[in-house]
This record gives sequence, structure tokens and C-alpha cells, in this order.
Amino acid sequence: MHMNKQQHKQLIELLRELHLPMFREYHQEFAQKAMSDELGYEEYLYELAQRECELRRANKIVRLIKMSKLPLEKTLETFELDRMPLKIRRQVKVLSAGSFADRNENILAFGKPGSGKTHLLCGICHELARQGRNVYFATCDLIVQELLRAKRDLVLDKLLKRLARYDVLMIDDFGYVKQNREEMEVLFTLLAHRYERGSVLITSNLPFSKWEMIFKDPMTTAAAIDRLVHHSVILELNVPSYRAEAAKRRKKLD
Repeated sequence: MHMNKQQHKQLIELLRELHLPMFREYHQEFAQKAMSDELGYEEYLYELAQRECELRRANKIVRLIKMSKLPLEKTLETFELDRMPLKIRRQVKVLSAGSFADRNENILAFGKPGSGKTHLLCGICHELARQGRNVYFATCDLIVQELLRAKRDLVLDKLLKRLARYDVLMIDDFGYVKQNREEMEVLFTLLAHRYERGSVLITSNLPFSKWEMIFKDPMTTAAAIDRLVHHSVILELNVPSYRAEAAKRRKKLD
């Protein structure tokens, strides 16, 4: 028994009201397929529901990546992972699965400028976003300035709570700040607030032995390192600079 035009129009309106665009677009096509393939009602409904969920998952991923502020081009697909030592390649495979975020563990990537640490951690973050996790990317300088503004406006607690909603917070170029006392204090406050509540991913050119340049005070430095290292995976990217190698290749071509 087929629907009349009025019923069909009402059905489209109901599906629009229920926010089911794939049902609207495919219900007739799938109904024809169901009749020709002799599918039951539940199988027909399953096909439609599957298509609807696929769209919602895809839209959610697009939304999460946009909200994350991640550089769009820095994915694992565009990262030359085969340049990395075997140990790093194995660690990246495990970390990309995302279970570390469920345990609120941190990833700390150290290496010289151009070693690929930012690209690598951004690539892992892209994988996490594709899994439906909330990720937020910021350079150390920008997030410190955001924290300072919030403190001056007396809304620092509000900002910390908003950042706490992210499963993973990536801070790029950790230590690249003016490093006055006020900046050090808000940076330490952020790390203390996220301790065992959410994952922090950090890239830095500075080894731990030089972190007193960031936090000034030995006790504060030790406390910051302790909070980050307690539950963490450390990636040492002691590999030749990507940018230096690319420059050499360009020079050869000229």
C-alpha cells in the first residue's frame, strides 16, 4: 500500500522536524530496494538508521576537528613516520588507539626544531578527534595569554572548567613564553588543574633540565614536571630536522 501525496508530504515534514536528513533523502530509494530484495521491515529500518548514523558520525568528526583548532594539514597521513625509529613507530600506533586518554595520561614529545614533534602529536590528536574525542590545540604562548586575560577579568576558574571539558589538551612549543612570574603562575595553575583529570600533550625543545627557565623557581619546576611525568609517555625525537632536510633537497633541485 503506497502513501498518497499528502501523507508523503507530511512524512517529509516529520523527518525534517526529527532532524533525519538521510531518512528524508533515502527512504523511497531504500523502500524500492527493500521490495525488490524482499527485505523485511526491520532490515529496511536498519539500512536507513545505519546511513543516518554514518552521516552524524561524519558531521561530528568535522565539528570536533574544527573546534579543536588543530592544523588541518598535520595528520598522520602526511607525516613521514618511516623516518622515525622503530620504538617511536610502535608507540605512535598504540597512542593513536586513544586508550591513554581514557586513563588521563600525558604525552611529552621532545626534540630539536624541525624534528617533527608538533606534526606527530597533531596527527595523534586528529586520530582522537576521528574517534569522537574532544581535543583542543594551542601554542603555549597563546594559551598563556588566554589564561592571563581570564585571570585579569576574574574568570580564570570558568576558563579552566571549559578547558577541562576537553579530553585532550595539546600545548605546542611549551616554554615559548616571556616567562615572567604571572605567566609562570597561570601555566602551572593549568597543569595542576588538569592533573589526573585530562590528558595533556606537550611539545618542547627544552629538556626537563632546562625547565627552570620556564618556571623560575626550583620547587615549582619540580612540581610541574612531577604532575606531567606521573602518568605519561615520553617521545624522544632525536632525528634530523625535517625542515633542514627539505631545504637541502630544494637546494639540490635548484
